[in-house]
Amino acid sequence: MTAFEPEELYGEPNALARHYSRFRVAERLLLTGHSHQAWPDCGFDGQRRAWEDAARLVDAKWEEAFARADRVRAGFAALLGAPGQPDGGDYALGGNTHELVIRFLSALSLRTRPRLVTTDGEFHSIRRQLERLEEEGLAVARVPVDPIDSLSERLCRAVDDETAGVLVSAVLYRDARVVAGLGQVAERCERVGAALLVDAYHALNAIPFDLSQLELGRAFVVGGGYKYCQLGEGNCFLRVPPGCRLRPAVTGWFAEFSTLRRGGDAGRVRYGPGAERFAGSTYDPTSHYRAAEVFDFFRDHGLSPEFLRTVSRHQVGHLAEAFDALDLDPGLIDRERGIPLEAVGGFLALRTARAREFHEALVERGVATDYRDDLLRLGPAPYLSDRQLVAAIAALGDAATAL
Repeated sequence: MTAFEPEELYGEPNALARHYSRFRVAERLLLTGHSHQAWPDCGFDGQRRAWEDAARLVDAKWEEAFARADRVRAGFAALLGAPGQPDGGDYALGGNTHELVIRFLSALSLRTRPRLVTTDGEFHSIRRQLERLEEEGLAVARVPVDPIDSLSERLCRAVDDETAGVLVSAVLYRDARVVAGLGQVAERCERVGAALLVDAYHALNAIPFDLSQLELGRAFVVGGGYKYCQLGEGNCFLRVPPGCRLRPAVTGWFAEFSTLRRGGDAGRVRYGPGAERFAGSTYDPTSHYRAAEVFDFFRDHGLSPEFLRTVSRHQVGHLAEAFDALDLDPGLIDRERGIPLEAVGGFLALRTARAREFHEALVERGVATDYRDDLLRLGPAPYLSDRQLVAAIAALGDAATAL
């Protein structure tokens, strides 16, 4: 396998695009890279192998399936800067982040510390669940995300002795702004005995996210592979810090998998070590077969978070420059210019009261985007060339004229 230079991905054709032939990325303007990136062709091989192993091995397939799961854990650990490190924590896998967040919440001492702290900018998997728990009497303190520069400091002030946990994103899902200073939130949580959960989904593989450098070694981290990792559905994780002894109340039988041959435990429900205590139950391993192949593909082609961040910054900057050149009416559509592009993640957010109309107009012009409220979101991916990005912005300009 050969590693790429960033410039090879900017030209026409994009040197990476041939590895995504089934998604036809060279033929389509897919600017939903922050939501759902295309899968490399090797993922199809993994998915087919899962079926073949099931047919060949029947119930004995699980040894092969668990081996893939271990490769997926190692892939996520590498993205968080802790591959094989004894202090790097352990990884529970799940089909989605919601089920992992639920197990995390069920492990907290909410009877004695009935308070959670979060922000008003969290993704729906956290937002909706906390709103529902609040209806049942749980105290939830929501810290406004703005001004973003002081968010971590204000989170620290909101954490008190009754706080069981803090749930906060590393990159805001609506507009890609990076939340700085989470290390000080981790320090505050440790001081008062609260657990910190960082949602790294919109950071993972879009920006480098080294837990040691970010001072998040004692934090729980949740994320997944549907977006920038190109793993497809069913590949999410909960990173559990070393020495964790929490006992999730919502618990599947895999959480005692390694203890099944042991004797009793004084009448208490048994848990395995490390992240096993957050495990679920029987699952479809197909997603792990696919993910294991994609992680190998990224490694073999030198697609590290640092490399991908270089490409992403170029692409987001290219989109912003092309958008600025349109010189559109800022009352119709504009971008936030007060935040430098290096302080945002992997997509460009354009503010417009007609976001849905722009989205639909772009679909008619062959450009896939998405929107949230008054934000039209343009998410490039490493398999897109600069020519494709410029073509997408030209379609945006055409749509603005039509609207």
